[in-house]
Amino acid sequence: MKAAILHAAHEPMTIEIVELDGPRPEEVRIRVAASGLCHSDYHIISGDLGSAFPIVLGHEASGIVEAVGSDVRGLAPGDRVATCSSIFCGHCGDCQDGHNHLCSDKPLRAAPDPSSPIRQKGEVVHQFCNIGGFAEEVVVHRSAVSKLPEGMPLDIAALLGCAVLTGIGSVTEGAGVKPGSTVVVLGCGGVGLNVVQGARLAGAAQIIAVDLNPAKRALAQTFGATDVVEGGEGAVERVLELTKGGADYAFEVVGSTAVQRQACMMLRKRGTLMLVGLPKSGSDFSAPALLIITRELRVVGSLMGSVPFQRVIPQYAQLYLDGRLTLDPLISHRIKLKDINTGYEQLIAGETARSVITFDL
Repeated sequence: MKAAILHAAHEPMTIEIVELDGPRPEEVRIRVAASGLCHSDYHIISGDLGSAFPIVLGHEASGIVEAVGSDVRGLAPGDRVATCSSIFCGHCGDCQDGHNHLCSDKPLRAAPDPSSPIRQKGEVVHQFCNIGGFAEEVVVHRSAVSKLPEGMPLDIAALLGCAVLTGIGSVTEGAGVKPGSTVVVLGCGGVGLNVVQGARLAGAAQIIAVDLNPAKRALAQTFGATDVVEGGEGAVERVLELTKGGADYAFEVVGSTAVQRQACMMLRKRGTLMLVGLPKSGSDFSAPALLIITRELRVVGSLMGSVPFQRVIPQYAQLYLDGRLTLDPLISHRIKLKDINTGYEQLIAGETARSVITFDL
């Protein structure tokens, strides 16, 4: 099969032929229909996060099941599915507490076998997030797969496993936003737009979208933002003015320490700062300590929406099919695998909400 391989940070990906083994007893083999370009993958390209190389990136994919292992239940060839990186064991303390996105014993291929099913000339090619969705096919653990309802378009479905899940989940599960509250969202890319519509679904009375890019601010209004503010200098003062003293919840979706600090300063007393954007490896959170104490602010992290994805992905898909969830405008470009490097150039330039690689099935 063809796959986009990254051989080292700061280099372009190359389209190459690789071999794929499996599925083993607890695995599923999927022919990929679509795969989203996420900023988390770019952290590997840019060197902001460490990684083993060579690697196939991509963790936001959808497709059709081709084969299942002997121990897999509830999935069969022909099923339409979405993948998610939150694979889980089901038996550790985190899983038993209902937080399987934080699983402490992720089910990987056992040593001495290499963890990746991808090979090239006998050598291992690693899978990003145990998926490796920038390829024509994937072999993943059964717990990385969620079955989709009939009629769900596969290009749209690819976004459910990260952008939609992370954004909406951080509102409903991570923060527990209450009806009538005030929400500010800093960063209106694919995840941030879903934070905006998550706040809308939660019944927030005021939703302020903050971004440097005017096109993204305009797009945020189609997802439910009641107000927009230009990011950068002056954003804090403008948000405090609009909210008459500060927001109940501030969602930082950029992964920037400077923006995190701004978000903290936009909160009212007893407000909640949600850290959603993935920062560079080694970054430290920094905010005025006296402000946090005297205003009794809460600072909370949210990983992958803080939700059990196998339950909520079908729910989100059904909400979309019922016309209650806005997803179509998320896709700025549909591209082919060969255009993946251009797609990431456009993402970093701020020209897209989400680009999606589409494969011919």
